[in-house]
Amino acid sequence: MDDKEVLVQLTSHEHEIKSLKHRMDDVEKKQDSINALTNSVNELAINMKYMLEEQKEQGTRLSALEKEPADTAKFYKRTLITAIITTVIGAIVGALIALLA
Repeated sequence: MDDKEVLVQLTSHEHEIKSLKHRMDDVEKKQDSINALTNSVNELAINMKYMLEEQKEQGTRLSALEKEPADTAKFYKRTLITAIITTVIGAIVGALIALLA
């Protein structure tokens, strides 16, 4: 191999090295983009987890709020029935006492 062939080979290798450097720069930029996207997806997943937990808590609170009117109605119904029964029993006892006295 003479000097001219070596020079041609070196020039060819220089071009290939420059091309590889450019391609490597592109790969590094793409890798940075992929890393940024991965971090964003990870943050999104964490936020979704917290949102799910908050949604469950809100569901529990909403369920309690929805039950409150029904519970209140049951309480007043029970109180009314108790008052009516007490009045009837009181009237019967009063009538018995009036008959005995």
